[in-house]
Amino acid sequence: MLTCLVLDDEQYAVDLLKDYIQETPFLELVAATTQVMEAMNLLRQRPVDILFLDLHMPTLTGFQFLEVARPQTHVILTTAYTQHAVQSYDYNVSDYLVKPISYDRFLKAVTKILNQVSESLPVSTAPGAPVEDFIFVKTEHKGKIQKISLQDIRYIEGLKNYVSIYTKQSDRPIVTYVGIGDMEARLPGHLFARVHRSYIVSISEVEAVDGNEIILRKPPRIPTGGKYKDQLMKLFESKVVVGNVRKSTASEE
Repeated sequence: MLTCLVLDDEQYAVDLLKDYIQETPFLELVAATTQVMEAMNLLRQRPVDILFLDLHMPTLTGFQFLEVARPQTHVILTTAYTQHAVQSYDYNVSDYLVKPISYDRFLKAVTKILNQVSESLPVSTAPGAPVEDFIFVKTEHKGKIQKISLQDIRYIEGLKNYVSIYTKQSDRPIVTYVGIGDMEARLPGHLFARVHRSYIVSISEVEAVDGNEIILRKPPRIPTGGKYKDQLMKLFESKVVVGNVRKSTASEE
């Protein structure tokens, strides 16, 4: 869950962003205000993950606010003007949204931050340590964000710039606009394996490796080969009890 603070001197803009945040499952609104000093005090009292910051305000501009407050957070600038986009790079902002802001563009900005945060989180193996056991994906249905349990994923198929996620709950895949490499980076390596340039499988679903095919608990068979097969076999090496089968001789029978 990413916490959010909204600062904009126009109430209608504040209300719009509040609505967008409340519609997005992985976002939590901490506060929304039109007052610069109130926002500064809030940031000192409770740091947030994302600051939505208007550029044109009467007391301080958005850039001046960043220079004074120096918030240690992801910043998404909001403005009706495009000419400051280049200057925004000097402030290392995460995104630049031009008003009127559509929900689709808003969602793209916050999802990018969610992915960055997820990839930067260390994997802890300490007893009792909290482990994220789900991911959020934007589905083919416009504006819909779906939560998927990692334990429910059987395999993932890459289709150019999309992936199809096949789960135990349905024969119909969940389609999301993301590359298979990006999806691989979001999944824990001890639970999932890239077995082909177009496939990722849940390790718990693998029943056997038969030549250049992987047999899952349920069809279909998944192709593998080359470096992907080598990586997969290395992963299984520590779990192999019998390396090969030796035929019995007549004296042993």
